[in-house]
Amino acid sequence: MPDKRPETPPAGEMLSAEQRERFSDLLEAVARHQDRSAYGEIFGYYAPRVKSYLMRLGSDDAAAEEIAQDVMVTVWRKASLFDRSQASVSTWIFRIARNRRIDVFRRTKKPPLDPEEPLVLPAAAPAPEAGVEALDLEAQVRGAMSGLPEEQLQMIQLAFYEGLTHREISEQLDLPLGTVKSRIDWRFKE
Repeated sequence: MPDKRPETPPAGEMLSAEQRERFSDLLEAVARHQDRSAYGEIFGYYAPRVKSYLMRLGSDDAAAEEIAQDVMVTVWRKASLFDRSQASVSTWIFRIARNRRIDVFRRTKKPPLDPEEPLVLPAAAPAPEAGVEALDLEAQVRGAMSGLPEEQLQMIQLAFYEGLTHREISEQLDLPLGTVKSRIDWRFKE
């Protein structure tokens, strides 16, 4: 029985139409029947070319080898997505390789963390006078709230401490919305 493997053209040469058809047939056999021998032929031809392509794009030997292996595993797993009317096997495989390289590049392209970055540094300790001012403001608020009628104090606590909207307070206390607004906002209209 004659060997059905396509001739491997020297580097830089294009595949003939017959070779392109052969690789398309092989990839479709992988897709339909998970044909290991067909995959072996595809792998044997394309894996070294994908690695070489990745190295020309700037990947080092180890990274190119790893990405090429990942690409060829993807070819095995996703063979059913190949459509010979849309692209040749070469185009399809090298597009996977290009995209995988971009993914790897994006994951590793993060700049190193600058220990002096203001967003990374812990917050500065508050100035001593800020603590005194906060205590003074708290005393003023407590004093103002102690003079409020109980129903108004309840609504202010619901609005400012629990974060409820006027409508939510109205529903919770079963009061008209206008009443809630007037009881909360009367002091702030001056």
